[in-house]
Order: sequence, then structure tokens, then C-alpha cells
Amino acid sequence: RLIDWFQKEQRILPWRENQDPYRVWVSEIMLQQTRVDTVIPYFNNFLTKFPTLEALADADEQEVLKAWEGLGYYSRARNLQNAVREVVEEYGGVVPNDPDEVGKLKGVGPYTKGAILSIAYDTPEPAVDGNVMRVLSRILHVEEDIAKQSTRKLFEELVRELISIEDPSSFNQGLMELGALICTPKTPSCMLCPIQEQCRAFEEGIETELPIKSSKKKQ
Repeated sequence: RLIDWFQKEQRILPWRENQDPYRVWVSEIMLQQTRVDTVIPYFNNFLTKFPTLEALADADEQEVLKAWEGLGYYSRARNLQNAVREVVEEYGGVVPNDPDEVGKLKGVGPYTKGAILSIAYDTPEPAVDGNVMRVLSRILHVEEDIAKQSTRKLFEELVRELISIEDPSSFNQGLMELGALICTPKTPSCMLCPIQEQCRAFEEGIETELPIKSSKKKQ
């Protein structure tokens, strides 16, 4: 149901035009801490300037930072270019499809790794971010604190059990899209939700109480 819903209702976004791992990778790095609407023009401009891995690897760093200007968190751009250079040098310009190899690339954390592998390569790898943890906290009625690293690991294991082997790309993107459009933080649109019948939080009337998130204490 989630996959059917995603395929019908997904937003038309430029990085969804194909499964090119480079495009998926650039979009996921840009989308860290930045809203989708903000990213779209930057993504289009960046891909026009650096249409391939090789183009980005060969580019002058200042040129790359200029194209990133306004998105902030410039270390993302530097890490991306360094990692792309590594792919060109070590992997012949092809983004690796092995979880360990992708996970070692600079700036690629567990979520970005899962997104690249599932969306570009149809590998059933979890891609768990705040959206996904919120959605699954509600569907499965999980009361673990999502601010804790151990909870992310728990959700990664849950996704491994649930993920579609036939279409992991649509499954992961469906969870993300559900969190962005329907299962929103404050006022989820439960009546429009394709998996409302499976949702334990909705059944118990506690959807707005989940997920549990402690505020991070100052060190």
C-alpha cells in the first residue's frame, strides 16, 4: 500500500527523474538540514555546472563552494567533492554499490548510504532519518527516545525486517514522503494516510504524542 501510494502521489522532484547514483547522492547531501523547496534550484544549477562525477571531481573547489553559496554548511560541499574524487580514483568513476565501501566515503553517514543504495541500486538497505523514525514510531507504537543513537539502530533493524525486497527504492522513499506530506510532526493528516489501518498510534489515538524525543542536554 505504501509503495502504491508513493508511486501515485509522490512529488515531482528533479532528483527523481532517474536512478543515477550521483544525482541521488548530491540531492541527499543538499537535503541535509535544508528544505526541499530551497534545494530544488540549487540542485538544478549544481547539476548544470557539474553534470557528472568526473566534472565535480575536476572542478576547482572555489567554483564548487560558489555553486553551494546560500545553502550553508559548506563542509557538506567539501566532503562531497572529496568523496567524489575518491570514487573517480578508486572506483573508476562508478559509485560503489557495496554498503561498506559507500559508508566509508567522506560525508556519507548511515542515512545517506541507505538512500544511495536503495534508491540508485535497489538494494534493501534502511535509510532512517527523523521523518522515518516519526512515521515508524507511530505505525508500530515505539516509545523509544528518537534522540538516542540506539533508537536509530533499532529503527534500522525494523526497516530491514519490513523493507520490500522487490522495490526497496519506493519503500524507503515512500516512508520519507509519508513523513513529509502526511505523517507530519504536529498535525498528521491521518484521514489521508494509506496505511492508517495498520497504524497502532492512530488506533490508540496517540499519534500526536509520538515520537518520544528528549531535548539534547548541553554537554
